[in-house]
This record gives sequence, structure tokens and C-alpha cells, in this order.
Amino acid sequence: MKALQGVEGRVEWQERPSPDCDAGQIRVRVAAAGLNRADLLQRAGSYPPPPGASDTLGLECAGVVSEVGPGVDWNVGDRVCCLLAGGGMAQEVVLDARHALPVPEGLSLAQAAALPEVYATAWLNLFQLARLQPGEKVLLHAGASGVGSAAIQLCKAFGNPCWVSVGSEERLAHCIALGAQGGVLRKQNLESLRELGPFDVILDPVGGQYAELNLGLLARDGRWVNIGLMGGREARLDMAQLLGKRVQVIGSTLRNRDDGFKAELLADLRRQVWPLFAEGRLDPLLQRRFSQDEAADAFAALESNQIAGKIALVLDPDLA
Repeated sequence: MKALQGVEGRVEWQERPSPDCDAGQIRVRVAAAGLNRADLLQRAGSYPPPPGASDTLGLECAGVVSEVGPGVDWNVGDRVCCLLAGGGMAQEVVLDARHALPVPEGLSLAQAAALPEVYATAWLNLFQLARLQPGEKVLLHAGASGVGSAAIQLCKAFGNPCWVSVGSEERLAHCIALGAQGGVLRKQNLESLRELGPFDVILDPVGGQYAELNLGLLARDGRWVNIGLMGGREARLDMAQLLGKRVQVIGSTLRNRDDGFKAELLADLRRQVWPLFAEGRLDPLLQRRFSQDEAADAFAALESNQIAGKIALVLDPDLA
């Protein structure tokens, strides 16, 4: 099968053997795969897959079940979208059957490919780890990203006013259209966020560069969830402020979680979030599709920071 690899900072299609489908697993013929910043990091050689995971790029995909192992509830022909530790950008993928979700009614497979990673990330960090309660205020850094766009919609659906930091007026308008109350441009005046706070929960993929700011923006008993290091890995913090506000700092990753954790997360997502797609309250926000031959262009588009929402790489246009 053809599989997309990161090779010295570029992407390259290579032939790889098809994996076996064992008990508890399904094989999926991939229609499309979603792109995420983790794929950019892996392409650059700075974010290798966890031990035992495929070294093929792609943390999420959607397609049609083509084989089922013993002890599996899925059937051949089912349309599914999948959360992966790697391997989504290939003609087929074999995965733990518990890590697949049904494609929401009314969505194409290309749209569904843009769902698992970002909605699982937003749900895990806001509602499971930060224990977000109705009415609590949220700040989302990088609010127009895939995760940010999903998080805005979840906040709106579950009764949480949210604000964002973004890179342009266009991206701020995108966030407000999704349901954000407002926000600021990061290159102009992040300090003006203080006028909008304090916030009960901050979801931050930036890291070190925003650490001092985040601590100042949080309310008493606030929760600061860090999910990335785009702004560096080191920071100075006023520990008296941390203690005085009783702030919880939560470091969170998803890719290297164990299979059982991911299975429980996706089961919760299926119960509480997936029905909202059929109701029209959530949208995959697939902004652009690229063909298999345009893989390098797809990565360049994601890297440009000009996409609000998600990008999909279409591997099988007859399915997608």
C-alpha cells in the first residue's frame, strides 16, 4: 500500500506492507485523512510516533471498514472515522476497533476525517481534565486552529462563554461566527485580554511564551491546560500568584495515551458530542481538500497559518 512518510523535512509516498488485522481490530480503506500540527512536527523529525505505532503520518482518518477481526462489533462496509497514533495517511489502516467512531449523519468521509483528533483533544482537555462547568469562562489561544474551532463550538453547545487569541482580523471574525464572544490579535495587544477576564479555564497550545500572561488571566481556582509548545518550553512563574489563586496547571497529551484511555475517551465523545453533529450544532469546518498528489501543498497550507479550521488529504476520491 502507499503510505505518506516524513523524510528530511518533506513528505514522500512510499510502498509499505499492509498490516495484519488481529482480534479486536478493524481494517479501514482510507478515503481521507485530516492534517494536524503534529504531522508538521513529525515531518520535521521532531515528534516521532509512540513505540509500536505506525511511522506513517496521520493522526486521524475516515473510510470504510474492509475487514474485521474476532470480537469486533463493526461490520464490513461501515463508514467510520478513526483516532490514531499514526498511520492515517495511507491507503488502508488497521486499528483498535474501539478507536473508531461512526461517521455522523449527513457528513462526507472527507469531512469526517477532520473530526476525531480535534474534537477528542478539545473534549478531553476542556470537559474531562479541566472539568468545565456550565457558565464558566474560557480562553482559547490559537482559537482559529482545528482544535480551537472545535473548542469554540463545544463551548457554545455546553453553555460556556469563550474568548480567543488569534493571528488576524479574519481569523477573529471566523471565531466570532462560530460562537466566541470576542478576542484579541496576538501581535497587537495580548494584555488587553485582562479586560475580558478573569477566565476559569485556559486552553493553551503556545506554552512558555504565554505562561506569565496565563497566570495573570486566570480566576481563583482556575485551570490552565497546556497542550503545546509553539511558544517555547521554558517560563518564569510567580508561584505566590499560583498559590494565592489556587491555580491548577495541567499538562496534557493525547497521542501517547494508552489504548484503554483512548477507548473510554471516544466512548464518551460518542455519547455526549456525536449526536450534536446530527442536530446541526457542530460542524467539521473542513476548509480545504487536497488530492494525494498535492500532499506537499496540503502541508504547506497548514504551515502557513492561513487556514481557519481543518484540511483534509483525499486518498480515495471515489469514497470521499
